[in-house]
Amino acid sequence: MGYFGCHLSASGGNTAMVKMALSIGANTFAFFTRNPRGSKAKKEDPADAARAVRLLEKHNFGKLVAHGAYTMNLCTADPEARAFAAEVLEDDLRRMAALPGNFYNFHPGSHVGQGLDAGIEYISDALKKALRHDYPVTVLLETMAGKGSEIGGKFEELKAILDAVGNANVGVCLDTCHIYDGGYDIVDDLDGVLSEFDRIIGLDRLCALHLNDSKNPFASHKDRHELLGQGSLGLETFRSIVNHPSLKDKPMILETPNELPGYQKEIVLLRAMEK
Repeated sequence: MGYFGCHLSASGGNTAMVKMALSIGANTFAFFTRNPRGSKAKKEDPADAARAVRLLEKHNFGKLVAHGAYTMNLCTADPEARAFAAEVLEDDLRRMAALPGNFYNFHPGSHVGQGLDAGIEYISDALKKALRHDYPVTVLLETMAGKGSEIGGKFEELKAILDAVGNANVGVCLDTCHIYDGGYDIVDDLDGVLSEFDRIIGLDRLCALHLNDSKNPFASHKDRHELLGQGSLGLETFRSIVNHPSLKDKPMILETPNELPGYQKEIVLLRAMEK
């Protein structure tokens, strides 16, 4: 049985999120470590985190996939904003120690005209600093659609960051909408895309997936998510993904434009696809 879930609100605490996931048939989930459009973080509650860990173990959850704030740009051209983003990253990894052994995913960032090489250097430097504490969390770089000066739209860019960081606790989260919009044809050539990923990065570094259909056509570099089966990827693509031997054991997080009842229906749909 695969590990399927969605983004859940962290406002009620960790235990509340686990119970919410159980209520919709999920056995993994994602959550934002702080305000996704800002920087404010919820007050920590060690007792609640401990209860959540026990509940996760009791119900055999897969690894969770926490998400960094969208505003955290580790390679912005503003030195003060870049330093603050690095502090947020470090604090998020410290916070994740309360839920040990899970994933922390984030968008690599946009170099905003400084150039790809400079952006990769800034990102890798911030990661090396944050990872020096050796917190019990694996950091994931998310595949991006490659719009504007966004870093992560090509596998080679993610590989450059991984090589510069040189830490085994860094991997990749593959977003289906992003890579399709970015020019990787997972609709007609999923095996070919995964072979390319393996050649450039290594499938051992692929740790989690975001499952999203796309409102836009192939290689559009737009990044607009759609409900499963209602976009340019189509349901058969997701059937191939959930049954692929290299992917089916990974946590798969829905980020479709949905509320909880819609996510529950999509989880039922994905489970019905499993062979």
